[in-house]
Amino acid sequence: MTDPLGQSQVIPYLVGLSKKGFKIHILSCEKKKNYSENKVHISELLKKNNIDWHPVIYTKSPPVLSTLWDIWRMRRKAIRLHKKENFSIVHCRSYIPSIIGLHLKKAYQVKFIFDMRGFWADERLDGNIWNIKNPFYNFIYKYFKKKENLFLSNADYTISLTEKAKNIIQQWNTIPNQPIPIQVIPCCTDTDHFSRAKINPKTVNLLRNEIGISHDDFIISYLGSLGTWYLLDEMLLFFKLLLKSKPRSKFFFITHEDSQKIVNAALKQNIPIEKIIVKHANREELPSFLSLSNLSIFFIKPTFSKYASSPTKLGELLSMGVPIICNGNIGDIDVLLKKTNCGLVVENFSEKSILNVINNIDSLLLKDKSKLREVAISYFSIELGLIYYRQVYNKLCSS
Repeated sequence: MTDPLGQSQVIPYLVGLSKKGFKIHILSCEKKKNYSENKVHISELLKKNNIDWHPVIYTKSPPVLSTLWDIWRMRRKAIRLHKKENFSIVHCRSYIPSIIGLHLKKAYQVKFIFDMRGFWADERLDGNIWNIKNPFYNFIYKYFKKKENLFLSNADYTISLTEKAKNIIQQWNTIPNQPIPIQVIPCCTDTDHFSRAKINPKTVNLLRNEIGISHDDFIISYLGSLGTWYLLDEMLLFFKLLLKSKPRSKFFFITHEDSQKIVNAALKQNIPIEKIIVKHANREELPSFLSLSNLSIFFIKPTFSKYASSPTKLGELLSMGVPIICNGNIGDIDVLLKKTNCGLVVENFSEKSILNVINNIDSLLLKDKSKLREVAISYFSIELGLIYYRQVYNKLCSS
């Protein structure tokens, strides 16, 4: 809960559900540094909203053994809490907590929600985190794929981030009683926070001067980390080709990544250094930073596991009225963009495909920013996600 993800993608839902009358206990594993820095704020926030929090300090090493130790401690605490509180539902976010949730279901008949957040084991395979040529990781991968099947087979409800993943899962004949109940809830956005109406124009002008962006510059932005999945070289190729038609373009990276890494990659493609801007921003600053964008881009490694992916940045950008350029076969994004005309999809990373999108950018820019925001509210608002979660909770509580 002390990580940024917990604060943006977990706590808002639980606060909303608490306000609707559900008594909630959170059992979470917390990184020592984040817990030390944020425990007071998070504790006060949860207490104010009648949520009980039971943190356990996360252990990182030795690999695997530390995870087993964390699972054992959390399972022991979960059992103690259940014996005291007699939970109706155990709601597990991702795979490792679901090991504990499935035990509570089998041992104590607690209703079990598998909030899978994507194909976790396949993400580790596709992201080269687990090399299955190594017998150890081959065993771990197969172990979690078997667990995945058990979670899906035994869950009273499964939460998927995408319709595409839901359709894939409901075609698996290894799971009995198909189609199993799945509710699709994408990564949602605080559309109240990500709003141009909340931005101070003076702050934005100061930011322009500080960064070196003029009103005549065409700004294409990238938001977030550049870790396992995001294709920096392909995005820079897009920008290099964009410069030919829009020579006043600048590529604005809003990230905590090392700026030299990005500059070096740009130099390899003969992109002038002055065309690259790299800045980091905290959550409060993000709306002002994003407001400088004419459009935003993200290319993601297209793999099987990414059919289940819902990038948080999509809702944030659309909520700010920023149109999107992305690649296909990533969750439901290409379907959404084509349906709503809020962005353009690069079919592949060939120059021909990229130029086809670049040639259509001007028509994309004619889209009213308020219409883009309406799409964000219609598909990604926290209020909408809360409605779906509440429906699932009510179904399980009444059955």
